[in-house]
Amino acid sequence: MTGHRTAPRAVTGHRTAVIAGIGTALPPQVVTNAQVIARGGLETTDEWITTRTGIHRRRLAAPDVSTGDLATAGARAALAAAGPAAPRPDLLLLATTTPDRPCPATAPEVVHRLGLGPLPAFDLAAVCSGFLYALITATALVRAGSCRAPLVVAAEKYSAIIDPADRDTAPLFGDGAAAVLLRPGETTEPGAVLATDWGSDGGGSDLIAVAAGGSRLPVTGGLGPEDRYFRMRGRQVYAHAVRRMAASAGTALAATGWRPEEVRAFVGHQANQRILDAVADRLGIPEPSRFGNIREVGNTAAASVPLALADAAARGACPPGSPALLTAFGGGLTWASATLLWPQAPVCAADPEPRPSLGRLQEVGTP
Repeated sequence: MTGHRTAPRAVTGHRTAVIAGIGTALPPQVVTNAQVIARGGLETTDEWITTRTGIHRRRLAAPDVSTGDLATAGARAALAAAGPAAPRPDLLLLATTTPDRPCPATAPEVVHRLGLGPLPAFDLAAVCSGFLYALITATALVRAGSCRAPLVVAAEKYSAIIDPADRDTAPLFGDGAAAVLLRPGETTEPGAVLATDWGSDGGGSDLIAVAAGGSRLPVTGGLGPEDRYFRMRGRQVYAHAVRRMAASAGTALAATGWRPEEVRAFVGHQANQRILDAVADRLGIPEPSRFGNIREVGNTAAASVPLALADAAARGACPPGSPALLTAFGGGLTWASATLLWPQAPVCAADPEPRPSLGRLQEVGTP
């Protein structure tokens, strides 16, 4: 199966989406490699994890903190960063693999908790490509005039679906959220989204998956860890990730008219430092232009690209308006890339707070 891909979304005209504010929410609990090893009884070492992945630490949410809690905090931080002069959000897209519940979507509740009123809101599931899928969707809506200020949120609580005894996944993942508020603007402004590219290949859907929980394999008794937890075939994923991200990023660069050496900021999905380096090397991105924070937060799936973007922006790592390239790869298989001018938008951080549990639905009898 060759997979499906769309034509690149190049810049059309002068109207596009511009990043007005960036927000993050990371759980306060820092978990080291040694703690991950001890918790799961893993047969590995801190040196092995660090050498193979580049990860030293990650953040894990408390049991009573959900993806919705992380998403609400990250979205609120983005609104605070944008400030009172920014347009009021008129749409919320939540990219996540770990929604609070299978039904309903988590996004409408996030809108409610933010006090934004009856906005359209929906969850978007593209695993680690989720943020870029949501950004591309929101940008298209802004360019079409369908909305003026979409709030794009990516939030994950992967600790809820990871087997602590699985050496292939337990050391990799962390929890967190990040969000950007977009507004209409010109393609010459800092923060302007320019060209985009995305695609998928369902022939590799079993390489990154949680088997149970859907209609194909409902959650029932007798399921083992191989069904209930997130599983990944690392070796095959590595080859796909490098090839797909490099090709997609190259397409977006070509549509923008940039050469790789002109890129001042490269932010790739924080899956594995070796994958990030391989993609950047294949593209020819200079080392000083490669930004990431995988060392401190691990792989946060859909939240990884905006968390790395926020980290670099908060540090002033790149002059506003500089050529920037974002790319990601995730389960599905999915991949996506976007070129933009490095944002001038401020960055705010928030601490996630749990909301009271909704509990279980009460069965109502027929009178």
